[in-house]
Amino acid sequence: MQFVSVRVITDDIARLVEFYERATGLQARWPAERFAEFAGASCTLAIGSAETMALFSAGAAVPGSNRTAILEFLVDDVDREYERLASLAPEIVQKPTTMPWGNRSLLFRDPDGNLVNFFTPRTEAARARLA
Repeated sequence: MQFVSVRVITDDIARLVEFYERATGLQARWPAERFAEFAGASCTLAIGSAETMALFSAGAAVPGSNRTAILEFLVDDVDREYERLASLAPEIVQKPTTMPWGNRSLLFRDPDGNLVNFFTPRTEAARARLA
């Protein structure tokens, strides 16, 4: 088995895709009008319009209702990203902080309220976990 993507369902796909393009510096691919993807080296962030849920079971995913998942992105310099994102992110949840497991993390919310973590491993053990 291979974990390949996380999909976020939204009521405003254009707004959310634009936010992630600006936040990550990645360009979205649009395989369909109501579906976009940000392909990374290890995983893909997919963003689907709420209308795509009609292809699945009705009510299977409700936009803006999840407060348990964290979308995590490895970045070169969390502090530099914080300076850049301070005016872009609707809410900074936690300014850059070094966590007990060795990552320096910045937590913020996207326009739909999803929690996002930009992190940089700061210790040898934290870097080894990503190798």
